[in-house]
Amino acid sequence: MGTDRVFAYGAAAGLLGDLLLGDPRRGHPVAVFGRAAGAVERMLWRDHRGWGALHTAVCAGGTVALGALAQRAVRPSTAASVALTATATWAVVGGTSLAREARVIGRALAAGDVEAARARLPHLCGRDPQALDADGIARAVVESVAENTSDAVVGALVWGAVGGVPGLVGFRAVNTLDAMVGHRSARYRRYGWASARLDDVAGWPGARLTAVLAAVAGPDTAGAVRAWRADAAKHPSPNAGPVEASFAGALGVRLGGTLSYGGRVEHRPVLNGEGRAVQVADIDRTVRLSRRVGWLALGVGAAGALLRGSLRGRAS
Repeated sequence: MGTDRVFAYGAAAGLLGDLLLGDPRRGHPVAVFGRAAGAVERMLWRDHRGWGALHTAVCAGGTVALGALAQRAVRPSTAASVALTATATWAVVGGTSLAREARVIGRALAAGDVEAARARLPHLCGRDPQALDADGIARAVVESVAENTSDAVVGALVWGAVGGVPGLVGFRAVNTLDAMVGHRSARYRRYGWASARLDDVAGWPGARLTAVLAAVAGPDTAGAVRAWRADAAKHPSPNAGPVEASFAGALGVRLGGTLSYGGRVEHRPVLNGEGRAVQVADIDRTVRLSRRVGWLALGVGAAGALLRGSLRGRAS
């Protein structure tokens, strides 16, 4: 069996495993990577871009190398190759955890327990929960689910289709490094620069595919396309902009506006200004759209890998 079919079968099994099992309660591979990256940071940290670039190269490059070695080791066995791809896919995607956390917050809001929703919000995103009322929390959840559909599901599947296991784990490593050091705090403004820029590059194809699939799978395709074209470029993130704008248009809601991260207030442009304000019920609608986008992304990735394999076979 060629590497194209290995990815198709393995990624499907891994995504199904995430749906049925979710993330492990202990010893999650991403958490293990995070601890290792933190140890590297403690050794290398200097307030300098060059040292930050070295940190990125060691952590992301080392992860890709380990993935390549593992893939090469199991290559003689089709069953082992599929199993490795399935395990890697299950380890790096986070669609079930994303949906679970969003729905826990949604249920708290529906019950009128804003304090419980505030307490749970940090499990989903890095915003200051005390600065948000119920409507603000609901909007934060919808925006986080939209953005993480790209970061935690689609982007990984895109790079898995391109590069197999090294692509899967490499993308997740880059995305995790950005979450750890890529933000614009005093400590990481220089040191995290390389991780943030690499995440922008790695996330570019997945974000555009997510935006396209949200338009295809959402209830308002024309609205998604209109919001993407009109508002995506206004967002400060080159990748979150298309995703959030497309989700906003597809769902008919208005995203963006004032938010607070780590005590820092940001005034972001409104996405899909024609939409209504986010309501609690929109959390579940967003989760369902995220699920559809994830499975469609698997189909696109698998089809692309199979087509590439077919073209190689004809050429040889």
